Amino acid sequence: MAGTMRAGRLAAMAMMLALGACQSAFSDSPEGVPVALESIDGAPAPIQTALIDELATAATERKVELVGSSAEARYRVRGYLSTEETEDGETKVAYVWDVFDSQKRRAKRLAGSSPVRIPSGSIEALDKDTLAKLAGASMDEIAAFLAASKTADPFQTAEASTEEDSVVTQ
Repeated sequence: MAGTMRAGRLAAMAMMLALGACQSAFSDSPEGVPVALESIDGAPAPIQTALIDELATAATERKVELVGSSAEARYRVRGYLSTEETEDGETKVAYVWDVFDSQKRRAKRLAGSSPVRIPSGSIEALDKDTLAKLAGASMDEIAAFLAASKTADPFQTAEASTEEDSVVTQ
C-alpha cells in the first residue's frame, strides 16, 4: 500500500512539473493577442501583396494571430518600406513597423534594415526570398512584443482605421 501511495505521489509531482514546463512555454507565446495589419507604405501594390503573403506565413509559423484590418484586434500595425544605396554601391532595404494600442497610441516601433542584392536598387525589384527574410525578421520582433504584452488588459481592442489607404490581408 505504501509503495502504491509513493508511486502515486511521484506521478503527481511529475505531472505538476510537466504542466509547469508547459505553462512557461505558453507564456512566451503571442497566441491570443490579435493584431491587424493596417497598411504598408513605400512599396508598390505588387510588393505590398507579396509582403502581406510572406507576413501571413511568418505569423502562422510564430503563432501570431494576424487578422484583417476591419477585424477587432488588440493592436494595429502600420508598416513602412524603403531602399537606399550605400556608399559602397550596395542596396539596403529598411522597414519600420509602428504598433498602436487601443487608444491609438504608438505602443512600439520596430525597425531594421538589411543589405540586399537587387539589380536596380529599386523597391520594385525585391524578390520573394528577400521579402520572406524581411517578413520573418519583422514577425520575430512583432511576436516578441505581443508575447510580452499579454499581461496587459486582454479585453481592450484597437479600433479599425478608417483611412482609405489601409491594406487588407487576404
